[in-house]
Amino acid sequence: MARRSNHAPETLREMILDAAEQLIRSGGLAGLSAREIARIIGYSPGTLYNVYANLDDIVLHVEARVLDSMLVTLQGVPRHGEPEDVLSRLVASYLAFTEANPKLWNLLFEHHLPDTLETPPWYCEKIERLMSELRVVLAPIVSAAGGDDTALGRATTVLWASVHGIASLSTTGKLNNVTRASAPELASDLVTRYLAGLRLAA
Repeated sequence: MARRSNHAPETLREMILDAAEQLIRSGGLAGLSAREIARIIGYSPGTLYNVYANLDDIVLHVEARVLDSMLVTLQGVPRHGEPEDVLSRLVASYLAFTEANPKLWNLLFEHHLPDTLETPPWYCEKIERLMSELRVVLAPIVSAAGGDDTALGRATTVLWASVHGIASLSTTGKLNNVTRASAPELASDLVTRYLAGLRLAA
């Protein structure tokens, strides 16, 4: 019989997220279930829903951990030198993180909330903080090209989405299907050529 929870709420929250993260690391989103989480922590599945609203809520909080870890990684990148050098270091750190945590990182894009649920504001804020790491580096280049805040936002999104595409192909083992080049080589080429294009627009 499953035991009753005698852990403090915050401790139990972390236990649930630790178990969910463990399952995702080993089997991806497909390997995650409330029953398996409960089995790992030694409680009934119903205990999970005393802490989180549903399984989607648990997944969102695991994703939040991933986003926080990525943010710490990017914030640790040295910011000296030319924007292209800084951006190259950011992209390299991004790719290294995704390669080290493939299933967790892909979770961000595999998991979709039901149509009846909206993405919570706190989650959107975490995405925005990540994007701001790129935006700050791109700002002087876009400004020199005569671009406004809208252009800066678009450039940030285009570059981030492009790097993510490279990372997704690499972490899912599909990059070799389309090229012999490595993910870092493609990302380096992307940064160089994209920034060169922005500068030509000046």
